[in-house]
Amino acid sequence: MMDFSGGAYGGGKAGGAFDPISFAMRPTVVLRAVCWLFAIIVFGCISSEGWREENGKEYCIINRDSNACNYGVGIGVIAFLASMGFIAGEYFFEQMSSVKTRKHYVLGDLGFSALWTFLYFIGFCYLTNAWGKADDPPNGEGVNNVQASIVFSFFSIFTWAGCAYFAFLRFKAGVDPSFSSTYESDPNAGNQYASYPVGGGGADSDQYQPAPFSGQQQQQAGDFTAPTY
Repeated sequence: MMDFSGGAYGGGKAGGAFDPISFAMRPTVVLRAVCWLFAIIVFGCISSEGWREENGKEYCIINRDSNACNYGVGIGVIAFLASMGFIAGEYFFEQMSSVKTRKHYVLGDLGFSALWTFLYFIGFCYLTNAWGKADDPPNGEGVNNVQASIVFSFFSIFTWAGCAYFAFLRFKAGVDPSFSSTYESDPNAGNQYASYPVGGGGADSDQYQPAPFSGQQQQQAGDFTAPTY
């Protein structure tokens, strides 16, 4: 099990050395790669063998329901692209120096993964129900592909649920107090030097900073009387 304690949302401070081997072995990266592979199988099987042509028109062999084929291809293509995006996000995650940016990424990961878990569940139920009502294709062409897309839609429910779980652990871990810098933890840090004089010794600063002892010298000069002879 991956340890998300310490740092900010499961990641250390930015600027650390990148180890490609340890990165490839992270459970989150491995799970994303599995999601990516399953997505290819789901939309690839339906796209290649899920359609037939009859009387000059194409129809979906899954109970002649074009929505079933389009749904399977749609969620698979989006899952394929999203998996690549999240793998890239895992690479850049520990390069994010902003705690807020990491939080937004984790929340986006959690929301999308949970949503696609639900959509794959709907897709599995939809495809299974439509395929159960469908007539056998001529010569059994496309049967294996459709069944593979249904099976890997079922597997994808658990892989995306695992991604959502890891994202939840990251969000729950939050930010280690030692990770936050003094500037981020102190909202008044930007104003701690506000009382420093701004004049900087320029020409306009003379009117605010009179020369030392100038008042005494003027008073002594006013009391002086010239001697009489």
